[in-house]
Amino acid sequence: MDKREQVIEILKRLRTIYEPKIALKFSNPWELLVATILSAQTTDERVNMVTEKLFKKYRSPEDYLKVSLEELEQDIRSVNYYKTKAKNIRACAQIIVEKYNGKVPDTMEELLKLPGVARKTANVVLSAGYGKNEGIVIDTHVNRLSKRLNLGKEKNRDKLEQELMKIVPKDEWANFSYLLIHHGRNVCKAKNPKCDECILKDICPSAFNE
Repeated sequence: MDKREQVIEILKRLRTIYEPKIALKFSNPWELLVATILSAQTTDERVNMVTEKLFKKYRSPEDYLKVSLEELEQDIRSVNYYKTKAKNIRACAQIIVEKYNGKVPDTMEELLKLPGVARKTANVVLSAGYGKNEGIVIDTHVNRLSKRLNLGKEKNRDKLEQELMKIVPKDEWANFSYLLIHHGRNVCKAKNPKCDECILKDICPSAFNE
């Protein structure tokens, strides 16, 4: 099978064991933006623990501007790089309040102008927050699995995203990411992947090689 056919088969099989949805908990695009910023180098489980309290204390972008940076830092202290993340969240809130009337922008171009927001974060907000497929989320799991499955070779994540966008159907861009992320966490791990348990082992060129 060619790569596009392989992708369709991968999606079909992974859907039998996973639901293609984001693991982060949120109730609106602003909360999703905050959660996604917090998730860098931090597990979704940890982020969800932090945001459970955070989103009760801060209901809107304006609320993040009413407290000191130091107070916000303490609220998210248990995530990695909390000082940088607190600074970026406050800066995002300032811009969104002043320029977008408190509403998170819904275009790639505008999102990429926000502090601490690169394509990965923007793609998450657009797909999960606004239902827009403008790209493919390339996190550590998608990066690893796409290489193992020989779907893409580019080391640069932006270039890898472009490579994958050519073979993954556009209406499946978000689902593709979520399914690979779930599979990467549960089976196709960075160390000691569980190839014997893998539903993709017969179509994976890397099966039993690591």
